[in-house]
Amino acid sequence: MAGRVGLTGERLVEAGAELADELGFERVTLSELARRFDVKVASLYSHVKNSHELKTRIALLSLEEMADRAADAVAGRSGKDALAAYAGVFRDYARLHPGRYAATQYPLDTETALASAGVRHARMTRAILRGYDLAEPEETHAVRLLGSLFHGYVSLENAGGFSHSAPDSQESWVRAVDALDSLLRNWPAAP
Repeated sequence: MAGRVGLTGERLVEAGAELADELGFERVTLSELARRFDVKVASLYSHVKNSHELKTRIALLSLEEMADRAADAVAGRSGKDALAAYAGVFRDYARLHPGRYAATQYPLDTETALASAGVRHARMTRAILRGYDLAEPEETHAVRLLGSLFHGYVSLENAGGFSHSAPDSQESWVRAVDALDSLLRNWPAAP
């Protein structure tokens, strides 16, 4: 509520992100957030319009956090080292912050998406791919492939998909990054 000491939109978004990690992003609601602060739901409306705005702001926070980590991870690296560092950010963030990671997949309208850190992610991915000498439209195909593989792998791993068989998931992760590096260095010619 506006008069409540310390209750701000930013604090609500941060608490919502914490709830996402604890309960799952899909379970973040204004009701759940109001319980966390011991206030009535109506008290939150001076800070967020609705659950959609709250989830959008959690998504934006999460994209920003991941972009900051990715920028630090790939700084000064190129080629396979940059690729592995960038991929590792997705995996590590998803493990540490499963709800926030899920929030990065929340659908954003075009204007919000273009103003988000998602643009930084795309630029970093393209910067890494410059080391592989791909021209358009092949670079765009490669951006989509990397995003799909990273997201698919970490989503399956977080859901326990690789926990009941050998070899260890870490070994498969390293092999997947090796295979991606090899594929990018030997990208097939367009038909």
